[in-house]
Amino acid sequence: MSDDKDDLDDFPDDSTNGFGEAGDDGMHFSEEELEAAMAGFEKELQDEEAAKRDGDKSETQDTPDVSDSDASATSVDSDEAREADAVLSEAETSLSFDDELQGLLGNRAKSAVIITRVTSAQLLAAFCQLSDISAQCVGSPQGAVAVLRNLDGDGPESAIKDLTIVVSGMPAILAVNRADKLEATMYMQGKAGQAFAPPVLFASVASFVEDLMLGITDMEGVRASGTEIVDSASLSRDDAMRILAEHTKFGRGSSRIE
Repeated sequence: MSDDKDDLDDFPDDSTNGFGEAGDDGMHFSEEELEAAMAGFEKELQDEEAAKRDGDKSETQDTPDVSDSDASATSVDSDEAREADAVLSEAETSLSFDDELQGLLGNRAKSAVIITRVTSAQLLAAFCQLSDISAQCVGSPQGAVAVLRNLDGDGPESAIKDLTIVVSGMPAILAVNRADKLEATMYMQGKAGQAFAPPVLFASVASFVEDLMLGITDMEGVRASGTEIVDSASLSRDDAMRILAEHTKFGRGSSRIE
């Protein structure tokens, strides 16, 4: 037992923790060392915060501003729209100049109308549709008038020939302004007949005819006056046949248009 006791006596006493002094943990620091450690810790925190701020700033600079991007896209779209408008305007100006030039040369009529004896704009539009003529037809008690769209070359003459062939037996007068020279000619069965002096013609037709032929007014002006206007392009062939049937009276082996 004594040996065991001696062995225990040889083991360091718990009260001394084996370091020779009570409660000594081997971690003693002077005040200067503590202050230096705290200063180093604070510096590390400051460095980390500064690095974080620099990183956020860098991300903000690298990230594109959506509003700036949208504004840039809007600006590009606006520039493209202006360019498109400029090109369109230039093309329209070029076409207008070419039309004027061809008009001066007499290769394109400035205006052309077909004057008939029927009074209904709708009926004349139906005749034009059946004759493949593009025109705006204006009703008038003195006789409905077809204002032709195809003014190139002999387009007006071809139109009245077709009309008077399709509508057999119906005479019509073609009035054309080419290079400021007015001509009026009656057609029947596709053939040209008597010519009329413009003053004689204008005295017997609706007043808007002279204004249209001389360029005093246009179709918008005629429409604004409340006159009935029917576009042949607005009718189908079936529409034309229906209109024709409504204006046609049948009797014993004969028919007439009213």
